[in-house]
Amino acid sequence: DLKIPFSLDEIKRITIEITKKQKVTNGYIRPVVWRGSEKMAISAMDATTHIAIAAWSWPSYFSPDKILKGISLTTSNWVRPAPNSAPTNSKAAGLYMICSLSKHEAERAGFDDALMLDYRGFIAEATGANIFFIKNNDIHTPIPDCFLNGITRQAVIKMATEQGFKITVRHILPDEIKNYDEAFLTGTAAEITPIRSIDNVNFTTGDNTTTFKFMSDFSELVNKSN
Repeated sequence: DLKIPFSLDEIKRITIEITKKQKVTNGYIRPVVWRGSEKMAISAMDATTHIAIAAWSWPSYFSPDKILKGISLTTSNWVRPAPNSAPTNSKAAGLYMICSLSKHEAERAGFDDALMLDYRGFIAEATGANIFFIKNNDIHTPIPDCFLNGITRQAVIKMATEQGFKITVRHILPDEIKNYDEAFLTGTAAEITPIRSIDNVNFTTGDNTTTFKFMSDFSELVNKSN
């Protein structure tokens, strides 16, 4: 029910101006919308709506050496909430608190990121990116019914399908992780990031061959779009 004070065309125009002014050619754009401070209460219907757009150079979410060898994940103790308990299909600030707590715990334990399960015990995503698993020519990814169906996720599914890969979107249990040869994350900031291990499961059989191919293909796709 937020009433954005600008049209989508105006927001697009402003965003383009910001990126040009800051000379951002390979970076990240983040719009933020929030309620005004007229009320200090749960109800904020009458408060004004504000918007800020930030753009800055950022080549990748993870460092180049991490991407080259793959990142390590550990399963978080926190879970993604049920869709009837939070607006799980949105990029809401409150939802990121669980992600921050999970990522901090993972980093303190020596991992790069955390694997999030959902409220039913199925694999959901990482703390800020969607997840895929590869076995031969088959690619499996969780159903986005309690987490954000990312734009990069959708682009990768389309790209892989056009290349002849079989995409299966289904509920995946943690015990199934060991059955796959490769795994990778997708996201606006993460783009396509290979996963080296999840807890005590190491992805060495596939040697990330398909994942690295997708990384190259996706980079070409993005540059072509620009």
